[in-house]
Amino acid sequence: MFPQVGQIKVSGKLTANAPLAPLVWFKSGGCAEWLFEPKDTADLCAFLEQLPPPVPVMALGLGSNLIVRDGGVPGVVIRLGKAFARVAEVEPLTLECGGGASGILVSSTARDCGIAGLEFLRSIPGTVGGFVRMNGGAYGREVKDILVDCDVVIRSGEIATLPVDELNYSYRHSDLVDGSIVVAARFKGVPGEAQAIQAEMDRISASREASQPLRSKTGGSTFKNPDGARAWELVDKAGCRGLTLGGAQVSEKHTNFLINTGEATSAEIEALGEEVRRRVKEQSGVSLEWEIKRVGNEK
Repeated sequence: MFPQVGQIKVSGKLTANAPLAPLVWFKSGGCAEWLFEPKDTADLCAFLEQLPPPVPVMALGLGSNLIVRDGGVPGVVIRLGKAFARVAEVEPLTLECGGGASGILVSSTARDCGIAGLEFLRSIPGTVGGFVRMNGGAYGREVKDILVDCDVVIRSGEIATLPVDELNYSYRHSDLVDGSIVVAARFKGVPGEAQAIQAEMDRISASREASQPLRSKTGGSTFKNPDGARAWELVDKAGCRGLTLGGAQVSEKHTNFLINTGEATSAEIEALGEEVRRRVKEQSGVSLEWEIKRVGNEK
């Protein structure tokens, strides 16, 4: 569809027809027409500047909150690698984090620097770029509570630094436009003792292990919590615990998680999610909203 992409010279790695299933938690779905792994921010800016405007662009982090449809993703998928995974203290109580850094790395670095308040990032199964974009949160905290500002490369290849107030955060939402890539962010915490910070991270980790199917092929929380309710309770009350469709299943352990039990297609996973939404609507009158992002073409 966009063969001209292959003519752009890059310092990083540009791959045609790249399988995405190995890169996402569900281990299902088709290929990216093009997968670009930039060497650094300058490489990303130069690439986007040369990329024809009609070519769609999508960022991919750890692939935890994502269903890649079986027909694959047109245009370019951009994956930030090790060059974007650095985390360092740049001011007292403030960390600068690359867009490819994991929540675990950020929270662990905060602990080592005696910075409290970032422990909840230990439980977010994604990268800085992803949870800054969607205002990721858990255990009573959200990214908007700790973000100072972020560096974003927009679709034209220009880079901008946006303070937290300009993102207009709400529940699992920001005003970042599609096609923009978060390449770095600054988070600020409060003074803390490393031992107490580690204890809180351990508590969060144990809580997740006990309540969520972390060792399965899953995508994280499937639906947003509606106002005044919990998605998992609505799914449970609608009789969906353990419900299956092909190789896809609603988790027995946590009903707001879908699981690929073996060789499920993305179509089966998404269709199961829609069936859950239908049953919840019928039982409680609530229309659940997807939290998991669904991208690409159906087969």
